Amino acid sequence: MASSLHQLLKEEGIEKGKLLKNQPDDSTALPIYICRGRKSSEITEHKDEKTAIRNGSSLFSSFKPKSDEPVIDEAAIKAVISILGGYTGRYLKDESYRAMVKDKCTSCLLSRRKAGSDGGIFMNMELGIESIDKLVEDRGNKKELRMKLLRNSIRLLSIVASLNCEKSRNGSTCGVPHSHLSACAQLYLSIVYKLEKNHRLSARHLLQVFCDSAFLARTHLLPDLWDHFFLPHLLHLKVWYHKELEHLSNLGNALKVTKMKALSKLYNDQMDMGTAMFAMYYKEWLKIGAKVPPVPTVPLPSSSSYGSSRRRSSESHASVSSINRNLYQTVFGAATEWQSMELDRRIRTSIDICRLEAEENEFKYENYNQNKKKTHRRSSSSHIYSTPRTELLPETQKSGHFRFFSCQSRPKGCLVNGKIDVRNNSMRNLEHLDLPLSDLSKAIATICSSDVLSDCEIAIRVMTKAWLDSHGDSTIEAALTKAPIIEGVLEVLFASNDDGVMELAILILAEFITRSKVNRQIILNSDPQLEIFLKLLKNSSLFLKAAVLLYLLRPKAKQMISTEWIPLSLRVLEFGEHLQTLYTIRCSPQVAALYFLDQLLTGFNEDRNLENACQVVSLGGLNLLMRNVEFGGVLERNKAALIISCCIRADGSCRHHVADKLNKAALIELMVGNCRDSNGSVIALLTELLCLNRRTQMMKFLNELLRGWGGLNTMHILLACLHKALPEERPLVAALLLQLDLLGDPFRCSVYREEAVEVIIETLDCEKCNEKIQQQSAKALTMLGGRFSYMGEATTESWLLKQAGFHENLEDSFQKKEIGDNFLDEGEEEIENWQKKAAIALLNSGNKRFLAALSNSMAKDIPSLARASLVTIAWMSCFLHLAGDKDFQAMASSILTPRLLESLNSNRVLEERVLATFSLQQIRKSSGDIFKASLGHSIISFL
Repeated sequence: MASSLHQLLKEEGIEKGKLLKNQPDDSTALPIYICRGRKSSEITEHKDEKTAIRNGSSLFSSFKPKSDEPVIDEAAIKAVISILGGYTGRYLKDESYRAMVKDKCTSCLLSRRKAGSDGGIFMNMELGIESIDKLVEDRGNKKELRMKLLRNSIRLLSIVASLNCEKSRNGSTCGVPHSHLSACAQLYLSIVYKLEKNHRLSARHLLQVFCDSAFLARTHLLPDLWDHFFLPHLLHLKVWYHKELEHLSNLGNALKVTKMKALSKLYNDQMDMGTAMFAMYYKEWLKIGAKVPPVPTVPLPSSSSYGSSRRRSSESHASVSSINRNLYQTVFGAATEWQSMELDRRIRTSIDICRLEAEENEFKYENYNQNKKKTHRRSSSSHIYSTPRTELLPETQKSGHFRFFSCQSRPKGCLVNGKIDVRNNSMRNLEHLDLPLSDLSKAIATICSSDVLSDCEIAIRVMTKAWLDSHGDSTIEAALTKAPIIEGVLEVLFASNDDGVMELAILILAEFITRSKVNRQIILNSDPQLEIFLKLLKNSSLFLKAAVLLYLLRPKAKQMISTEWIPLSLRVLEFGEHLQTLYTIRCSPQVAALYFLDQLLTGFNEDRNLENACQVVSLGGLNLLMRNVEFGGVLERNKAALIISCCIRADGSCRHHVADKLNKAALIELMVGNCRDSNGSVIALLTELLCLNRRTQMMKFLNELLRGWGGLNTMHILLACLHKALPEERPLVAALLLQLDLLGDPFRCSVYREEAVEVIIETLDCEKCNEKIQQQSAKALTMLGGRFSYMGEATTESWLLKQAGFHENLEDSFQKKEIGDNFLDEGEEEIENWQKKAAIALLNSGNKRFLAALSNSMAKDIPSLARASLVTIAWMSCFLHLAGDKDFQAMASSILTPRLLESLNSNRVLEERVLATFSLQQIRKSSGDIFKASLGHSIISFL
């Protein structure tokens, strides 16, 4: 990993906000913001890691391509799949959303259905949807039934989707176009494959909906997805359409109606064509091993094609759209500073685009104020631009006060030593302020009531200068920190495009927040969904200051529901290395970003938290977070560690990348730094990282951890951590300490081993421990089992069931394959050696007390802990003959056998009975005659 941001940018082909001279030509474009730094594609161990090509809007890596043609970055593919999967995933979790999708499909099919023979097409569609709903609503179905329903749904829906073949594409069934039938079938096929966890194929079927019937998909079935994913590529068509509308508004009513119908049809046809082209473009992305496809071009329609004869100077530019150079500018915000500034320069050359932005800002502004039930500054009529209709437009239009303001040139930002500066420094401008609106009372009146944006912007400057000159005077503070004034400043922030004014507004609001919690609450109440801050965080010049301002407000997750928050927070984390000064306030934007990410990954329900964590991984955020574990304050480093552990729980495959790249010495240093506080975040991360499927990688990780930090003994640090740990952390710390100790001789006792085993015995006492401690104790036993899948799931029980011959009866073919692959692992011998060492250490150090604790936890029948104890007994029984003498083996047999016999009762689940039988067989092998004598003839006959 690059040691500094500068070095990393240099590796990526970017230095100090400019392209290097050897920058290749444009080849492709990335649909969303992906962090600079090594991509999430590094997580996959089975691919060669190689940094490859860059272009003006995207960063790419490839894996030794066979030709000069670039291969699409795996991180970009995962990001596309993540966006598309969010829409199908919602179907599985949200009952109201399911009903809405079903109603939409039903309405578009049945509303046009006529009498006649349909060849069973509609019945296939209905049965397919019914099977999917059964799968979604009843997750408890038997595996065989689920597989049958899945196959049946795919078969039925595929029949319907096949109607859109070349021969029958333009046909219809009972009056319903085949394109509509196919689009609905493709939508549900996407949901089926989402259920089957085939995310790539699910995304391809979702894109096919837009290929089959672009108009139906973008206006009826999936308008939100179209706005989010496709519209940014086609904004030039929208600009063109609104300009043509403006021209037609001057015509007479009769002629206007005719030309508007023609214009609407032309616009929709071109938009449908562009949508289908980009859907096919992204489908190519999602092919396995696909090369970069050619970028679609969607030309503007000719004005003469609907009867317009006017000539426009703007026809000389923006006539053709290739892929948006930085789609994130539209969807999420700027991906990198130099990219967004270039895009900003190009966009501002077009008066038409600027006018469109002003119109859309007005629309958002009106919605914002409706939420607050404020009616001043608004006219009674406002035209909202949306999908074009053919209704008659009014002859004249009155607009809100912000709509027709001329576009103001925005100060350009530049990267200077890794941070953003505004060239037209707003603070210097205040020193020479000599404006007509110089009286503070007039400024206050203006900000509270004026309908003129330019006057309000001047008022912001006057108020800011008055605040600076007052040096904290209580009279000025009382005059400015009133709810109407704060709300007025927020409104200007939302509507203005003047970076200088917006920066002053940010600075003065920061001062207000630090003065009183009441001011903080006024801002949160005025902007409950943080729409204003979303706008500010997309601003290339102000996003770091905006992040600090938002951090001062301490918003909660429930206010951060937009999907844009993750990439915006990661951008702040990447570029927020330097402190930002907001008058008297100095704060690190990275601290703010970590706060936002913590809220986003822990503040929702479990499903939403996991989705957000997966998005962090797919956008390449892990490398940024690992950097923040190494540098910064103790609290921020702990928060970064906690967020990484959340990401690993959401996407288990990334633990291998983190285990390999994370600085282990930094973790040990952090544990030392937490001398008075809990090490919960570090322990949580280490616990996740120790669930590796390859023993060789596990041993490498443990040895690197053992090297310590600053000459300090890691074992001693962990022992101190064990003594001060919270009760629920103690079993995990003990398991970690024991694994480090086992890097040495298992027959040689140590104080670390004795302490660790003692804690494990204590936490197995169900009567003294609460449910949380019991769960962590079960996890500690699972860690000691030493067997995990690639995703980090424990496979010790599966291994034991295979040893007992039970694997032949497993119904789930997918599970059988995963288990089989695990056992063919080349590291099987290393895993067995590890288990042998762990069993000897636990049995010799824990002796009778450890066996009795396992037996008692089984007797208490606490689900998670009882099962983990049974599994532990089962794998340890394989090595019972290596520990102690005959007296020890007799003692072990007398303690464990009665409890294992109880597990053979018919009321136990089959797997538990198999594990108990396996354990008894191993005890008999190790104990021989002792086992027979202790149990009597009844036990012998049972076996």
